[in-house]
Amino acid sequence: MTGANQTALAALKLGARPDGRTLLTADWVLVHEGAGPVLLKRGEVVIEGDRVIFAGHDFPGEVARRVDFGASLISPGLVDLDALSDLDTTILGIDHFPAWKKGRVWPLSYVENGPYEMYTPEELAFQKKFAFAQLLLNGITTAAPIASLFYRQWGETTAEFDAAADAAGELGLRVYLSPAYRSGGMVLHGPGDMRAHFDEARGLEGLDEAVRYIERQAGRYEGLVQGLLAPDRVETATAGLLRATLARAEELDCKVRLHMAQGVMEVHTVKALHGSTAPVWLAREGLLNDRLIAPHATEASAEDLTLYAGHGVSVVHCPLVSGRGGGSLKSFSRLRDMGINIALGTDTTPPDMVMNMLIGLIVCRMNDGAPDRVLCRDFFDAATLGGAKALDRDDIGRIAVGSKADIAVFGLDDLHMAPSIDPITTLVTGGSGKVTKAVFVDGRLSMRDGQVAGFDLQAARGQAQAQFDRLIAQYPARTWGNPPVSEIFPPSYPTRDRLNG
Repeated sequence: MTGANQTALAALKLGARPDGRTLLTADWVLVHEGAGPVLLKRGEVVIEGDRVIFAGHDFPGEVARRVDFGASLISPGLVDLDALSDLDTTILGIDHFPAWKKGRVWPLSYVENGPYEMYTPEELAFQKKFAFAQLLLNGITTAAPIASLFYRQWGETTAEFDAAADAAGELGLRVYLSPAYRSGGMVLHGPGDMRAHFDEARGLEGLDEAVRYIERQAGRYEGLVQGLLAPDRVETATAGLLRATLARAEELDCKVRLHMAQGVMEVHTVKALHGSTAPVWLAREGLLNDRLIAPHATEASAEDLTLYAGHGVSVVHCPLVSGRGGGSLKSFSRLRDMGINIALGTDTTPPDMVMNMLIGLIVCRMNDGAPDRVLCRDFFDAATLGGAKALDRDDIGRIAVGSKADIAVFGLDDLHMAPSIDPITTLVTGGSGKVTKAVFVDGRLSMRDGQVAGFDLQAARGQAQAQFDRLIAQYPARTWGNPPVSEIFPPSYPTRDRLNG
């Protein structure tokens, strides 16, 4: 950017909508034309209020300001339908196995002593805001947050999600929210002996709380906050809870996100409980329909995928988290060709959707055994249009006249990126969320040059580390045999406080 354009961007108030019309331009602009996205060389996007009023070349009207991002891509904001909203504990499972030995499943002794909240209400509120700021740093403008219930007394609380709604409104992030709930959980009865424990009444109470939350919060902050019902995982739900959830979703006209076909433990548990895979069980119960958004499908059988396609279920693909755990979608191109709508999710920290696109591309080509069945643009579509379709939105995930002014600007001149001919290929194969220059949500400048409104990210990083350290210190009480932290999470290499050479 030139000095004049840096001044024009700097003059905009962070966290607010600019007055009047703002013209954005760059070397590349990705807009929606007719049937799909097109790239414009030196294109222009004009926003006014919360909407895009022009997308093309040579805007004929008057504007209050022009911001030229130069060697950049102006893109639709990214849609993350499995966006981490707590501290990332998946990192604890990367090198530490098996999960039952590492506090990733409640031991019976912990349950008998009464599970407890491992975070204070203030810590929960902070974690949501910290995570939401991280999403904006990575060009994500719409998110459906996800958090682990391993560290909770049972489900998520209304109070923390009231704080989450306020955090989204204050930072300027479009969110789909409600507290997660469940009717059961996995309990470790002995080494490797994991069994499901159920309390359906408690799950139904959680559903009622989530419904009341949505009725009270949906539409706040000029529509940035919307509702989504989020039963935790299919193996922790009863048919009664899921039937009630789908019925209430129809009344609220909202979506339901349900994690299923995502892990070997889940597949074995559901087969033991219901005699089939989770999608087959839900289809038998009449509970598969197009309200369902289903992460991750990495353990989905051919029959499961056929049921997804036939019932309009959207899949949320999270390539990084799945790959770190040794799983993968088999495969992106196969699901696409079956007509299954695919959205993307990050499900970890950093919530780098660009990195997920690259990993997804590589894994798909490895599973396909060929390089030509999927292209970079397919993953870019999933991160924008796929997420919008899963939410039944045609005004996000695209830049077009009348669409919401949800826009991400990615720099293409980063010193670590190779010279480019195509901005999408360059960004997906050589970029990362770190090249995000600016983010507009609902017409509001929500992120600029690594800063968000009213939130000191540097100080927040220190607070997040301190909270994480306190969480780790509590692990022995919730780990089989109560070993010390040094045994639960040994370092990659021996550590020394002092070494005399």
